[in-house]
Amino acid sequence: MQFTEQDQHQILAQGATLEQVDEQIQHFINTFPFLPVIKAATVGDGVIRVDEQNLTAIVSAFDQKAPSLSLLKFVPASGAATRMFKSLFAALEGKRDKSVDEFFDRLSDFAFYDALKGVSGETDEHVLSALLTSEGLDYGNLPKGLLLFHRYPEGPRTPVEEHLIEGAAYANANGRVRIHFTVSPEHRSRFEELIERVQPEYEARLGVTFEITFSEQKKSTDTISVNPDNTPFRNADGSLLFRPAGHGALIENLNDIDADVVFIKNIDNVVPDALKEQTIIYKKVLGSILLDIQQQIFRFQELLDDDMVSEGYLTELDEFLRNTLCILPPDGFDDWTQDDKVAYFRQKLDRPLRACGMVKNVGEPGGGPFWAKNADGSVSLQIVESAQIDLGNAEQKQIFDTATHFNPVDLVCALKNRDGEKYNLPAYRDPQTGFITSKSKDGKELKAQELPGLWNGAMADWNTVFVEVPLITFNPVKTVNDLLRKEHQPA
Repeated sequence: MQFTEQDQHQILAQGATLEQVDEQIQHFINTFPFLPVIKAATVGDGVIRVDEQNLTAIVSAFDQKAPSLSLLKFVPASGAATRMFKSLFAALEGKRDKSVDEFFDRLSDFAFYDALKGVSGETDEHVLSALLTSEGLDYGNLPKGLLLFHRYPEGPRTPVEEHLIEGAAYANANGRVRIHFTVSPEHRSRFEELIERVQPEYEARLGVTFEITFSEQKKSTDTISVNPDNTPFRNADGSLLFRPAGHGALIENLNDIDADVVFIKNIDNVVPDALKEQTIIYKKVLGSILLDIQQQIFRFQELLDDDMVSEGYLTELDEFLRNTLCILPPDGFDDWTQDDKVAYFRQKLDRPLRACGMVKNVGEPGGGPFWAKNADGSVSLQIVESAQIDLGNAEQKQIFDTATHFNPVDLVCALKNRDGEKYNLPAYRDPQTGFITSKSKDGKELKAQELPGLWNGAMADWNTVFVEVPLITFNPVKTVNDLLRKEHQPA
């Protein structure tokens, strides 16, 4: 692709390289390949179901290890809440549906009701304007993390505050609780002001010390936009258009984190205190399983260091990969030389590790757990979005339709090797798992590109285990009326 000198200066100022932008344009031209799925991961075949009788012991094992670890909770919190109020914005334009009627029928049940009363007028239009626009609370332009979600006798709470309380229960090492929020630049000061205001109160109440940090999606991870004919889309002033590349860009933010164990959970997936217990238990379950498997990996790596690796040991290691890490070797593996097998095992063991919570599929959108074929011919567990699967292929669609679970963005990650050194996380992503979407700007159609998603393509080359977790641990707020569900109302 030929870029002008002005283009080249813009690309470099973006923090990108010409090679990266050329590669992105080639993705538009060639599109991303589908990921071949072999079968859905189900309980007993890729998804671990924990016996409830063992819960106490598993949680206790995590609690015993936590004080000696560096723990951190990572919360993607950049997205604006605009889509959450889609129906209310439509109502402002005269397009009212049943969800808007429900909103007004139960207006007093929302945690933001008292704040809204102070700014709203009498008509429905005045109420909507006061809620959504800068004339009032401006909820239509704020990120979800700053909205009032839950009501308590002492006052309403935002999702940010709920994450502080939740984090204190499982990301707690000797009273030190580290939480990292990824935020958008225009709202960062609002997050910082909120934390400054509430942190002392929650530290005193919970008996912990919070270390709260923030980061923003890096400008260098934005991707170029193109016209329908795959030529670069240009703004009115002739400059190239770069757009944020989705949550997959956050692998760079995660890569900057220094911690032994990182819990990842979306900003809007929170519940009031009365329902937090199950979430806390299963976060510790995921952490306990992660640490147990990590110790097994470290033991196998130490044995591989021996100059004389026995055939029996290689057989044990093969079984561990197949049965615990759910990694099946490429065709013809049995005929490989011992040296080739040892090199293969070393490569598969020496990777970041994650334990992913999986809830039963109840029709919610999201990535599902599958056994999928990798570029090297091996088969492993992957979180796969529907857009990554060739649903036009009857066999692939049938596999997709048999999925029993999906991932609610519930991950616990180990980011360091056995020597305590951080892995370079971008090296373990699959660049062939991005997305192309149709957008428009200034009335002109364009194509945009998202990087491989944070929990699917960006972590495609991680060691992965799937663990079934209760549905109650997944309570996202996608629309404002979700806050009316009993899970988000006072007990």
